[in-house]
Amino acid sequence: MFGLDIKTVYLLVPLAPLAGAILAGLFGKKIGRSGAHWATILGVGIACVLSIGVFIDVNQNGNTFNGEIYKWAVSGGIPLSVGFLIDPLTSMMMVVVTFVSLMVHIYTIGYMHEDPGYQRFFSYIALFTFSMLMLVMSNNFLQLFFGWEAVGLVSYLLIGFWYTRDTAIYANLKAFLVNRVGDFGFLLGIAAVYMHFGTLDYSAVFAIAPSHAETQVQIIPGVDWSLMTVICILLFIGAMGKSAQVPLHVWLPDSMEGPTPISALIHAATMVTAGIFMVARMSPLYELSTTALSVVLVIGAITALFMGLIGIVQNDIKRVVAYSTLSQLGYMTVALGASAYAAGVFHLMTHAFFKALLFLGAGSVIIAMHHEQDMRKMGGLMKYMPITGVTAWIGTFALVGFPGLSGFFSKDAIIESVHHSNIWGSGFAYFCVTAGVLVTSFYSFRLLYMTFHGKPRMDKHTEEHLKESPLVVTVPLILLAIPSIIIGAIFIEPMLFGKFFGDSIKVAAEHDVLGELKQGWHGIGPFVAHGLKALPFFLTLLGWFLAWLLYSRFTHLPDLIAQRTKLVYRTLENKYWIDEIYFATFANGARALGRVLWKVGDVRLIDGLIVNGSAWVVGRVSAWIRTIQSGYVYHYAFAMIIGLFLLLTLFLKR
Repeated sequence: MFGLDIKTVYLLVPLAPLAGAILAGLFGKKIGRSGAHWATILGVGIACVLSIGVFIDVNQNGNTFNGEIYKWAVSGGIPLSVGFLIDPLTSMMMVVVTFVSLMVHIYTIGYMHEDPGYQRFFSYIALFTFSMLMLVMSNNFLQLFFGWEAVGLVSYLLIGFWYTRDTAIYANLKAFLVNRVGDFGFLLGIAAVYMHFGTLDYSAVFAIAPSHAETQVQIIPGVDWSLMTVICILLFIGAMGKSAQVPLHVWLPDSMEGPTPISALIHAATMVTAGIFMVARMSPLYELSTTALSVVLVIGAITALFMGLIGIVQNDIKRVVAYSTLSQLGYMTVALGASAYAAGVFHLMTHAFFKALLFLGAGSVIIAMHHEQDMRKMGGLMKYMPITGVTAWIGTFALVGFPGLSGFFSKDAIIESVHHSNIWGSGFAYFCVTAGVLVTSFYSFRLLYMTFHGKPRMDKHTEEHLKESPLVVTVPLILLAIPSIIIGAIFIEPMLFGKFFGDSIKVAAEHDVLGELKQGWHGIGPFVAHGLKALPFFLTLLGWFLAWLLYSRFTHLPDLIAQRTKLVYRTLENKYWIDEIYFATFANGARALGRVLWKVGDVRLIDGLIVNGSAWVVGRVSAWIRTIQSGYVYHYAFAMIIGLFLLLTLFLKR
């Protein structure tokens, strides 16, 4: 491929962005601002081109790879190595990650051109791309965990990029700590895999797993647990952190404190999709535990509906899109729980393009508005920013699942898959994902009407200087709009009803909901025609109509409705008070524990009892000893007699 050895190609994909990150990060002052963006864009561009080549090689020629690239060490008999698993699932993820990252890199030139941390930012986003590629290309749990943690670390640096802002520092610490909770469960899951399987290699674990399908373990003495359920739920806890599922979702909206390009990269193609990818990759394990599948299904359903509801009351343009991401991640997770792994990953792919488009479109608006993000101070931007406006409409149509666009194919497939599922919790999940269609449509079109239509609500100075963003910003929007329109129609048949993923994904016969859907598949045309008659389409139209009615026609009604439904509005505005509950229990709880350890443990026990207490004992004993050191001979003689008497008494007893 490209005249290079195949292993060299695989190595160059992650190493090219890493090289760009090193150049921009360590030599940024020497190569300058243009040198930094050219180094990183070239690195990610090379990775993107090679990834497309790998994708074609895998899916047209059937050339897959699973092998060790470099043995790092052997510890206690455990081989610690870097290895790649290149199959259809990996190759698809490689293309999505590198293409979206490339668009974000180009866009960043326009968005961050005045920022003093220009070179540092390019270094971080290239390093982010490297970390995600190492995660998706891994063939063992150790390398998976390395990429998992590296993505978390770089996200911490990027969310807090503007470190002079208190809110940014709070947000990156919050993201880091919440992800540590998930990562602790993830690490326990990996430890359980090695403990019972004796290997960290994917293929070996998947081959051994069926023999442990009935294995029971006792975490609590006397209570039997299915080994596969324990492993799968522990691994899913890690996915809940990375992919921001309830209750570990609280970090994602606050990550909006980072610059908009990183919001697009985190929310579209990297980090939040890591958990979805991991569960799909581990499908041979999850298919052995219906309990774990039910947990995944219910958690995803709760996230899909209840996080979408919060988006209705948000006024920050980036936060609306952020809650949209949370909701769409819930849809993907629901698909995984219904064993429709291919549908979940398909939605991951389509979502990456239109969500990156929406985030970068929001950033284009923020540039024009001089970094104002409140939609209540926008309006009428379509005539000033036609390219941004049109691409935002395209991204929105894809997001709400309008028939014919990419999101329609993937989202409707998920809804139908859940409808056909018999796993416990599927009825609740079907209600959530169906109701979520109405919610998604309402907040998405609400954003469009508040931002691009109606009367301008900004100050005169801002309105006078409104203009379309430069080409370096709008070209990525156009390039992302294209797959947002067509990618779903191209890949629905091979990915969902064909053999696109091959052996990458395993589904038990009794869970094969996509197999049932395949029986009714008659092509794209009939699928779209069916979608035009289905309930989700009418819910989409209803959401659109309500958004138009409230935010374009009768604009006084939203405030009136908010006043009449204060409890509901306040509940959504305060995000169900989950942050406050966490703060009261975990943050204040940790402080209270610290105070107890300080006042009781440190002041009273260590300082009071051990340090001061031992000094007091020594003082009292020495004071008593001083009283018997009188200097009189008869006192000493009396003491000798008493001592002799005691010794004789002891010896006589024996």
